[in-house]
Amino acid sequence: MPPSDAEVLWYRLGADEIRARHGCGVQGLAETEIRARRQTFGFNRLPEKPPRPAWAVFLDQFRNLLTLMLLGAGVLAGLVGDTTDMVVVLAVTLFNATLGYAQERRAGRMLGALKAMLAQKARVRRAAGEAVIGAEDLVPGDLVLLKAGDRVPADGRLVDGQDVEADEAALTGESEPVAKITSALDHDGVPLPERINMLFMNSVLTRGRAEMVVTATGPDSEMGKVAALLDAAEEGPTPLQNRLDQLGRRLSLIAAVVVGFVLIQGLLSGQPLGQVVLTAVALAVAAIPEGLPAVVTVTLALGMVRMAAKGAVVRRLAAVETLGSTSVICSDKTGTLTQGRMTALEAWAMGRGHGFAADTRPVGLEVALAPAGLCTEARLNAETGEAVGDPTELALLRLAERAGALPMKNWRRLAELPFSSGRKLMATLDTVGGVCLLSVKGAPDRVLDLCDSVLTETGPQPLDEALRRELVTRMEAMAGRALRVIALASRPASEGEDMLAGLSGLTLYALIGLADPPRPGVADAIRTCRAAGIAVKMITGDHRVTAAAVARALGLEGEVVDGAQLDAMDEAELTERVRGIAVFARVTPEHKVRIVRALKACGLVTAMTGDGVNDAAALRTADIGVAMGRTGSDVTREAAAMVLTADDFSTVVGAVREGRVITDNIVKFVRFQLSTNMGALLAVLLAPLCGLPVPFSPIQILWVNIIMDGPPAMALAFDPARSGLMNQPPRGRQAPILPLTRLVRLFGFGLLMAAGTLGVLWWEGGGEDVIRARTMAFTTFVLFQVFNVFNARVGTESAFGRAALANGKLWSALAGIVVLQAVAVHWPPAQALFHTTGLGPTEWIVAVVLGASVLVLEEGRKLVWRLVSPARATEYPEADGR
Repeated sequence: MPPSDAEVLWYRLGADEIRARHGCGVQGLAETEIRARRQTFGFNRLPEKPPRPAWAVFLDQFRNLLTLMLLGAGVLAGLVGDTTDMVVVLAVTLFNATLGYAQERRAGRMLGALKAMLAQKARVRRAAGEAVIGAEDLVPGDLVLLKAGDRVPADGRLVDGQDVEADEAALTGESEPVAKITSALDHDGVPLPERINMLFMNSVLTRGRAEMVVTATGPDSEMGKVAALLDAAEEGPTPLQNRLDQLGRRLSLIAAVVVGFVLIQGLLSGQPLGQVVLTAVALAVAAIPEGLPAVVTVTLALGMVRMAAKGAVVRRLAAVETLGSTSVICSDKTGTLTQGRMTALEAWAMGRGHGFAADTRPVGLEVALAPAGLCTEARLNAETGEAVGDPTELALLRLAERAGALPMKNWRRLAELPFSSGRKLMATLDTVGGVCLLSVKGAPDRVLDLCDSVLTETGPQPLDEALRRELVTRMEAMAGRALRVIALASRPASEGEDMLAGLSGLTLYALIGLADPPRPGVADAIRTCRAAGIAVKMITGDHRVTAAAVARALGLEGEVVDGAQLDAMDEAELTERVRGIAVFARVTPEHKVRIVRALKACGLVTAMTGDGVNDAAALRTADIGVAMGRTGSDVTREAAAMVLTADDFSTVVGAVREGRVITDNIVKFVRFQLSTNMGALLAVLLAPLCGLPVPFSPIQILWVNIIMDGPPAMALAFDPARSGLMNQPPRGRQAPILPLTRLVRLFGFGLLMAAGTLGVLWWEGGGEDVIRARTMAFTTFVLFQVFNVFNARVGTESAFGRAALANGKLWSALAGIVVLQAVAVHWPPAQALFHTTGLGPTEWIVAVVLGASVLVLEEGRKLVWRLVSPARATEYPEADGR
């Protein structure tokens, strides 16, 4: 029985020792041994936890304070006879719980998607002979036979093979295929991307044929470890959920104090017990913003629609708001910050340097690039756009195609010398019409040693020492810019010559510099992030030099560290240094999770983008995970809260802006609702102290609650983005939904509204005509809200700015409220319901003037502030909710 992978570093052992340790020899395992190992190691599949009962997941949605308070408010509304309010509140709460339930259930699909990525079939050699079996039937010690294009079905040690390369981007983030060897590595502690004699589950062979001994299956494989990380990763509450819970605790305390005070004061003043209880309960209901969940849901849903139109599909409602609070974006490099495919960026050919703009036709290089079209195994289909082959070969072939250097179809290949890590080159012998050419491409130092001339515009020129030094300098300069340099060479040949013996006397045609270039627009998006106070960090499995070069091109500033350095840091040191690090290179999935946790420990709201399986656990650990829709794996898309259909980092920045708009609009509603609640509570609490009757009946309190929670609150969700939105820092993770400065101002609004309401109550005669006095107070208070909504829409800027008329839905809602209030005051059936009486023109004018005072006085205060302190008036206080 083989020892477990935890006990043995398989990459340290030679092929013969690997076979001996696993007892498979060269013929494979016997059937009895296979059955015994399956009993020990199980099937090659990921274990599944039993799913939680649906009822338990549904009940979890009610485990937050605001939801429980809303349920209580609905019950209280029913107690005072307002069944409409009760039904609306309970329906909204149930709707929100159902949405949350649906999102929770998607977590169970993540492991299912990961399991589906296992190769379905595998060719093995066992004692009974070669056979094709289901991948789940593999056991440690099986001999697996692979060819180019096959997906690796389990982790294994390569024991035989020729010119083997594997694409491991989904697991390690490596942008290029990794050349594999069969010999043992000579040191311990080799990082996963550098274990070049190992093959890993779900990677793909891009070149060669291979035979490997299975060393780990199912949960013991590297892919299984990713699954364990994903299962262990927890999604914490979003910043919005934290702020709303904090608000809920404050409101519950206020409601309790108000109910207690009104009950005690009413009983001491000798009011009927039933009336006192009804008033206290109505005030308690009014203190709770029943419309908040509905407004949040509508606002987030509108944001989802707008984001989807821009290429960002949001899977979880709360994630929309989280984007607006994002303070750091951790991005994968390959395919997100870069284009995700190798591209020829520059060349030295025909005696001079050339730069290649995207999709433009290189001029005058038809001859110089001809070897790229002949010496290749890659294939391009011009009709379908399908490309098959090694990424580097495809990049050279695309360049040759654009330059018009592809050979005619009647060229015939006579012989081929495949690329190998030992030779570091590939050579082909091709003929057409009696002409025979030997074409070579490979590592520039190796190819240059085989050349004795260089192609120039006037023909071949002898390669003397001075020219050789110049070429070496150019090669080093290109490599210093993190370009992969490939040399192209050729010479006339004869059909029968020995290629190995004839690799000399070549003419150097070109030096090509290739890389995975940055996506267009990403550098601008990063500058936008910097202006918005958002840090961008690159996290990649690629080499340190390559990652640093891409970071420089994109304008990322900060330290560059690799996986080995991360391993040397404990959690405290990483948390201390993580803010100053811009690039994390050669990292594993475990490293990515550590980085995200360190950023969150610093109080930063963290977004993580990625496309490979190696990103899935970090995406789920982050405050918001963003997956690539085109190149992303099923697992990554399932783990993410948002999927980009265009795989473009710039879309993330646009989504952050949309998230800030949404957060702004939710905060506007909270400002509006709390000032309304404060005004109502203060009016009821202060009236007895002023010797006046309670200004509102219970049904009037609930009427104000319904109309203010409804149309105008919903209309605030349609407010457009304000100017300067992306020129301010994000909200902190611990920042309250409303800071103390704004709460003090809201209290001032509430006090002004209470004073105006009680003033008209006294002016109308107080207790002499209670119905008329209450009607006047009731109407004045409603009109206060109509004008106060404009205060809620802005911070230090004027409410009469350019955005004043931008929200037509808000103006329609306010007009509707005025009409409804007039109906409640003048329509006889409504008068009987609301205990109102008709008002005269003078009384309406007084009510309008008093209602407008809350807006006029606030505009005057802001005008004085701008005159006295113009510098501070131009700041962006909305970053902290002011």
